[in-house]
Amino acid sequence: METGAITQYVDVAQVVLYLFWAFFAGLIYYLLRENHREGYPMDSGRENGPRIEGWPPVPTPKAYKMADGRELLSPDLRRPDGSYSAQPTHGWNGAPLEPIGNPLLAGVGPGAWAQRADEPDMLTEGGAKIVPLRVAADHSVHVKDTDPRGLPVLGADGELAGTVTDLWVDQAEMLFRYLEVALPSGKSVLLPFNFAYVSRDAVRVKAVLAAQFAQVPALRRPEQVTLLEEEKIMAYFGAGMLYATPERQEPLL
Repeated sequence: METGAITQYVDVAQVVLYLFWAFFAGLIYYLLRENHREGYPMDSGRENGPRIEGWPPVPTPKAYKMADGRELLSPDLRRPDGSYSAQPTHGWNGAPLEPIGNPLLAGVGPGAWAQRADEPDMLTEGGAKIVPLRVAADHSVHVKDTDPRGLPVLGADGELAGTVTDLWVDQAEMLFRYLEVALPSGKSVLLPFNFAYVSRDAVRVKAVLAAQFAQVPALRRPEQVTLLEEEKIMAYFGAGMLYATPERQEPLL
Protein backbone atom coordinates (compact mmCIF):
# COMPACT_ATOMS: atom_id res chain seq x y z
CA MET A 1 0.00 0.00 0.00
CA GLU A 2 1.46 3.35 -1.08
CA THR A 3 1.84 6.43 1.13
CA GLY A 4 -1.45 8.38 1.50
CA ALA A 5 -3.65 5.43 0.66
CA ILE A 6 -6.46 4.61 3.11
CA THR A 7 -7.09 1.26 1.45
CA GLN A 8 -5.83 -0.32 -1.75
CA TYR A 9 -8.60 1.46 -3.66
CA VAL A 10 -9.14 4.80 -1.84
CA ASP A 11 -6.56 7.48 -1.09
CA VAL A 12 -6.61 10.97 0.45
CA ALA A 13 -6.76 12.76 -2.93
CA GLN A 14 -9.85 10.79 -3.91
CA VAL A 15 -11.59 11.60 -0.62
CA VAL A 16 -10.76 15.31 -1.03
CA LEU A 17 -12.18 15.23 -4.57
CA TYR A 18 -15.45 13.71 -3.34
CA LEU A 19 -15.66 16.28 -0.55
CA PHE A 20 -15.13 19.09 -3.07
CA TRP A 21 -17.91 17.73 -5.27
CA ALA A 22 -20.26 17.59 -2.29
CA PHE A 23 -19.29 21.13 -1.22
CA PHE A 24 -19.76 22.51 -4.74
CA ALA A 25 -23.18 20.85 -5.11
CA GLY A 26 -24.21 22.32 -1.76
CA LEU A 27 -22.97 25.76 -2.81
CA ILE A 28 -25.01 25.65 -6.02
CA TYR A 29 -28.12 24.62 -4.06
CA TYR A 30 -27.54 27.42 -1.51
CA LEU A 31 -27.10 30.11 -4.18
CA LEU A 32 -30.17 28.97 -6.09
CA ARG A 33 -32.23 29.00 -2.91
CA GLU A 34 -31.01 32.48 -1.91
CA ASN A 35 -31.88 33.69 -5.41
CA HIS A 36 -35.52 32.87 -4.60
CA ARG A 37 -35.69 35.51 -1.87
CA GLU A 38 -36.81 38.12 -4.42
CA GLY A 39 -39.42 37.62 -7.12
CA TYR A 40 -40.78 34.31 -5.86
CA PRO A 41 -43.27 32.74 -5.79
CA MET A 42 -44.09 33.90 -9.32
CA ASP A 43 -47.57 34.90 -10.43
CA SER A 44 -48.69 33.09 -13.57
CA GLY A 45 -50.70 36.13 -14.67
CA ARG A 46 -53.94 34.17 -14.81
CA GLU A 47 -56.85 34.56 -12.42
CA ASN A 48 -56.58 31.81 -9.79
CA GLY A 49 -53.54 30.54 -11.66
CA PRO A 50 -50.69 28.59 -10.07
CA ARG A 51 -48.01 30.27 -7.96
CA ILE A 52 -44.67 29.04 -9.22
CA GLU A 53 -41.87 28.53 -6.70
CA GLY A 54 -39.38 26.82 -8.98
CA TRP A 55 -36.52 24.72 -7.63
CA PRO A 56 -35.38 24.83 -4.93
CA PRO A 57 -38.48 26.07 -3.07
CA VAL A 58 -38.69 29.55 -1.57
CA PRO A 59 -36.52 29.65 1.59
CA THR A 60 -37.83 30.51 5.02
CA PRO A 61 -37.90 34.28 5.69
CA LYS A 62 -34.74 35.84 7.12
CA ALA A 63 -34.86 39.02 9.21
CA TYR A 64 -32.50 41.89 8.38
CA LYS A 65 -32.09 44.65 10.97
CA MET A 66 -31.97 48.14 9.46
CA ALA A 67 -30.01 51.12 10.78
CA ASP A 68 -33.16 52.76 12.15
CA GLY A 69 -34.08 49.66 14.15
CA ARG A 70 -36.67 48.28 11.73
CA GLU A 71 -36.54 44.66 10.66
CA LEU A 72 -37.20 43.59 7.09
CA LEU A 73 -38.05 40.04 6.10
CA SER A 74 -36.70 38.45 2.95
CA PRO A 75 -38.65 36.94 1.38
CA ASP A 76 -41.55 38.91 2.84
CA LEU A 77 -44.47 36.69 1.94
CA ARG A 78 -46.83 39.17 3.62
CA ARG A 79 -45.99 41.88 1.08
CA PRO A 80 -48.45 41.96 -1.83
CA ASP A 81 -47.27 42.41 -5.36
CA GLY A 82 -47.90 45.71 -7.10
CA SER A 83 -51.57 45.67 -8.06
CA TYR A 84 -52.49 45.87 -11.73
CA SER A 85 -55.58 46.11 -13.90
CA ALA A 86 -55.09 43.92 -16.95
CA GLN A 87 -56.10 40.69 -18.59
CA PRO A 88 -54.13 38.08 -20.60
CA THR A 89 -54.36 38.46 -24.36
CA HIS A 90 -54.58 34.65 -24.69
CA GLY A 91 -55.46 31.70 -22.49
CA TRP A 92 -52.03 30.09 -22.40
CA ASN A 93 -49.72 30.52 -19.46
CA GLY A 94 -47.36 33.48 -19.80
CA ALA A 95 -49.51 35.32 -22.34
CA PRO A 96 -48.92 39.10 -22.50
CA LEU A 97 -51.18 41.30 -20.40
CA GLU A 98 -53.20 44.12 -21.93
CA PRO A 99 -54.32 47.05 -19.74
CA ILE A 100 -57.90 47.51 -18.58
CA GLY A 101 -59.06 51.10 -18.12
CA ASN A 102 -56.44 53.85 -18.01
CA PRO A 103 -53.27 52.14 -19.34
CA LEU A 104 -51.03 54.67 -17.56
CA LEU A 105 -52.37 53.47 -14.22
CA ALA A 106 -52.89 49.81 -15.11
CA GLY A 107 -49.56 48.72 -13.62
CA VAL A 108 -48.45 46.49 -16.50
CA GLY A 109 -45.73 46.57 -19.13
CA PRO A 110 -43.56 49.70 -18.81
CA GLY A 111 -45.99 50.91 -16.16
CA ALA A 112 -45.45 47.97 -13.78
CA TRP A 113 -44.38 48.80 -10.23
CA ALA A 114 -43.28 46.96 -7.12
CA GLN A 115 -44.79 47.25 -3.65
CA ARG A 116 -41.84 49.07 -2.08
CA ALA A 117 -41.91 50.52 1.42
CA ASP A 118 -44.25 53.47 1.82
CA GLU A 119 -41.48 55.36 3.61
CA PRO A 120 -38.89 57.85 2.31
CA ASP A 121 -35.37 56.81 1.46
CA MET A 122 -33.21 58.00 4.34
CA LEU A 123 -29.73 59.44 4.71
CA THR A 124 -27.21 57.54 6.81
CA GLU A 125 -27.16 60.34 9.38
CA GLY A 126 -30.96 60.61 9.35
CA GLY A 127 -33.48 62.68 7.44
CA ALA A 128 -35.10 62.17 4.05
CA LYS A 129 -32.64 61.80 1.20
CA ILE A 130 -34.79 63.39 -1.53
CA VAL A 131 -36.30 66.77 -0.66
CA PRO A 132 -37.22 70.01 -2.49
CA LEU A 133 -34.77 72.90 -2.61
CA ARG A 134 -37.04 74.90 -0.34
CA VAL A 135 -36.10 72.38 2.35
CA ALA A 136 -32.47 71.76 1.32
CA ALA A 137 -31.51 75.44 1.31
CA ASP A 138 -27.80 74.57 1.18
CA HIS A 139 -28.23 73.16 -2.36
CA SER A 140 -28.75 75.18 -5.53
CA VAL A 141 -28.60 75.08 -9.33
CA HIS A 142 -25.16 75.64 -10.82
CA VAL A 143 -24.74 79.16 -12.23
CA LYS A 144 -23.87 77.78 -15.67
CA ASP A 145 -26.97 75.55 -15.84
CA THR A 146 -30.50 76.56 -16.72
CA ASP A 147 -32.67 76.94 -13.64
CA PRO A 148 -36.02 75.45 -14.75
CA ARG A 149 -38.01 77.04 -11.93
CA GLY A 150 -40.65 79.26 -13.48
CA LEU A 151 -40.44 77.60 -16.91
CA PRO A 152 -43.55 76.15 -18.59
CA VAL A 153 -43.85 72.37 -18.92
CA LEU A 154 -45.06 71.16 -22.31
CA GLY A 155 -46.49 67.70 -22.90
CA ALA A 156 -45.86 65.45 -25.90
CA ASP A 157 -48.67 67.27 -27.75
CA GLY A 158 -46.95 70.63 -27.24
CA GLU A 159 -49.70 71.86 -24.93
CA LEU A 160 -49.06 73.53 -21.58
CA ALA A 161 -49.14 71.07 -18.69
CA GLY A 162 -48.01 73.36 -15.88
CA THR A 163 -45.12 75.37 -14.48
CA VAL A 164 -42.01 74.24 -12.65
CA THR A 165 -42.10 75.53 -9.09
CA ASP A 166 -39.23 73.65 -7.44
CA LEU A 167 -36.53 71.02 -7.83
CA TRP A 168 -36.13 67.91 -5.67
CA VAL A 169 -32.52 67.06 -4.89
CA ASP A 170 -30.96 63.76 -3.87
CA GLN A 171 -28.72 64.92 -1.05
CA ALA A 172 -26.68 61.71 -1.06
CA GLU A 173 -25.95 61.61 -4.80
CA MET A 174 -25.82 65.41 -5.25
CA LEU A 175 -28.16 65.48 -8.24
CA PHE A 176 -31.71 66.51 -9.01
CA ARG A 177 -34.27 63.70 -9.19
CA TYR A 178 -37.57 65.48 -9.83
CA LEU A 179 -39.11 68.74 -10.98
CA GLU A 180 -42.15 69.87 -9.05
CA VAL A 181 -44.84 70.99 -11.49
CA ALA A 182 -47.84 73.11 -10.55
CA LEU A 183 -50.83 72.29 -12.76
CA PRO A 184 -53.51 74.80 -13.76
CA SER A 185 -55.91 72.97 -11.43
CA GLY A 186 -53.71 73.86 -8.45
CA LYS A 187 -52.40 70.32 -7.97
CA SER A 188 -48.64 69.79 -7.77
CA VAL A 189 -46.98 66.66 -9.15
CA LEU A 190 -43.44 65.38 -9.50
CA LEU A 191 -41.84 64.97 -12.93
CA PRO A 192 -38.80 62.65 -12.98
CA PHE A 193 -35.77 64.32 -14.52
CA ASN A 194 -35.30 61.17 -16.64
CA PHE A 195 -38.35 62.19 -18.68
CA ALA A 196 -37.68 65.95 -18.85
CA TYR A 197 -35.87 67.88 -21.58
CA VAL A 198 -34.83 71.21 -20.10
CA SER A 199 -34.13 74.13 -22.41
CA ARG A 200 -33.87 77.86 -21.78
CA ASP A 201 -37.49 78.55 -22.67
CA ALA A 202 -39.41 75.44 -21.56
CA VAL A 203 -39.33 71.93 -20.14
CA ARG A 204 -40.56 69.40 -22.69
CA VAL A 205 -41.88 65.94 -21.90
CA LYS A 206 -42.33 63.27 -24.57
CA ALA A 207 -43.67 60.55 -22.27
CA VAL A 208 -47.20 61.89 -21.67
CA LEU A 209 -49.62 64.45 -23.03
CA ALA A 210 -50.29 67.69 -21.19
CA ALA A 211 -53.75 66.61 -19.99
CA GLN A 212 -52.33 63.36 -18.60
CA PHE A 213 -50.31 65.23 -15.97
CA ALA A 214 -53.54 65.53 -13.97
CA GLN A 215 -53.42 61.82 -13.06
CA VAL A 216 -49.77 61.57 -12.01
CA PRO A 217 -49.80 59.81 -8.60
CA ALA A 218 -49.84 62.45 -5.88
CA LEU A 219 -47.69 62.70 -2.76
CA ARG A 220 -49.06 62.09 0.71
CA ARG A 221 -46.86 64.84 2.12
CA PRO A 222 -45.89 67.99 0.18
CA GLU A 223 -42.17 67.90 1.07
CA GLN A 224 -41.53 64.17 1.23
CA VAL A 225 -41.64 61.33 -1.29
CA THR A 226 -41.72 57.68 -0.26
CA LEU A 227 -40.13 54.76 -2.08
CA LEU A 228 -43.59 53.51 -3.07
CA GLU A 229 -44.60 56.93 -4.38
CA GLU A 230 -41.38 57.11 -6.41
CA GLU A 231 -42.14 53.70 -7.85
CA LYS A 232 -45.63 54.69 -8.95
CA ILE A 233 -44.56 58.06 -10.39
CA MET A 234 -41.79 56.50 -12.48
CA ALA A 235 -44.20 53.77 -13.61
CA TYR A 236 -46.74 56.37 -14.75
CA PHE A 237 -44.31 58.18 -17.02
CA GLY A 238 -42.78 54.89 -18.15
CA ALA A 239 -46.22 53.67 -19.19
CA GLY A 240 -46.71 56.86 -21.16
CA MET A 241 -43.84 55.94 -23.47
CA LEU A 242 -46.05 53.12 -24.79
CA TYR A 243 -49.63 53.97 -23.82
CA ALA A 244 -49.90 57.78 -23.96
CA THR A 245 -51.44 57.59 -27.43
CA PRO A 246 -52.93 54.63 -29.33
CA GLU A 247 -50.39 55.13 -32.12
CA ARG A 248 -47.50 54.29 -29.78
CA GLN A 249 -48.85 50.78 -29.29
CA GLU A 250 -48.70 49.97 -32.97
CA PRO A 251 -45.64 48.34 -34.64
CA LEU A 252 -43.09 50.63 -36.25
CA LEU A 253 -43.14 48.71 -39.52
